[in-house]
Amino acid sequence: MKGWAALVAIGLLAAGCTERANLPAGADAYALIPPPQENVQLREYRILPGDQLSVIVYREPDLSLPGVQVDTAGKFSLPLLGSVDAAGRTAEELAEDIRSRLAAQYLREPKVAVNVASAASQRIVVEGSVNQPGLYDIRGETTLLGAVSLARGPTRTAALSEVAVFRRSGKDLIAAKFDIAAIRKGEMRDPEILPGDTVVVGFSQLKSAWRDFLAAAPAFAIFRPLYD
Repeated sequence: MKGWAALVAIGLLAAGCTERANLPAGADAYALIPPPQENVQLREYRILPGDQLSVIVYREPDLSLPGVQVDTAGKFSLPLLGSVDAAGRTAEELAEDIRSRLAAQYLREPKVAVNVASAASQRIVVEGSVNQPGLYDIRGETTLLGAVSLARGPTRTAALSEVAVFRRSGKDLIAAKFDIAAIRKGEMRDPEILPGDTVVVGFSQLKSAWRDFLAAAPAFAIFRPLYD
């Protein structure tokens, strides 16, 4: 019996040691996805796919777009310039990019204004080992623990030290890994979650395997509290 139990344990350990994504963690993770800033009353809005924009080039009505939607790739098309990257930028940053590109090739000292006429829903995705994965609306400041709670919390087999956050930053996709067990204990800070982020809670294969084993072996049910 002891030898059989040892083989089961080895198999379970192997199941729990599958290779995980090599994402930045610790200080490197917080450098990419920091906690909320203190004493900041108003965060600059960054354009998202689905936003409706107004792009005005003064004295150039043929180049202006009173209403244009940012597509799912975060882009829209502007006369002369073609495709323009918009997602992840503020209206001021986008206006400056358009102005500099027009000045470099077509116009002398152009003046450009960009406004967000209608913002897309402020949503995040929470998936993985949570009780209710899905797409969630957020209002105001939201942190990683808040995002997981929207999905009714992690499952009992979640890997709490393997929680990834994915974020679009301009043309790039950044990602980092956090330990929400340590965050809950106050040992680490709770990173800020922004509209458009995706949160993925990891899955503990070892913990799940133990539960499956105990459920299938009633004689060992006495040990269940050790793994709950």
